[in-house]
Amino acid sequence: MNKDIIAGKWTQIKGQAKAKWGDLTDDVFDVAEGNSEYLAGKLQERYGWERDRAEKEVKEFSKTLN
Repeated sequence: MNKDIIAGKWTQIKGQAKAKWGDLTDDVFDVAEGNSEYLAGKLQERYGWERDRAEKEVKEFSKTLN
């Protein structure tokens, strides 16, 4: 699933993202609105991951949505 589809279906998949990354607040998900780069940045910030890992996590999450 590409990032345009994620952005378009964000309301429906936001719950799945919350379940996966429960340490992120509702505000983060509301602001992200499917923006994978923003979400990866927040994952870096919250979990202390390197950029590559955060981007990989978002990419793998998007693959589970198909």
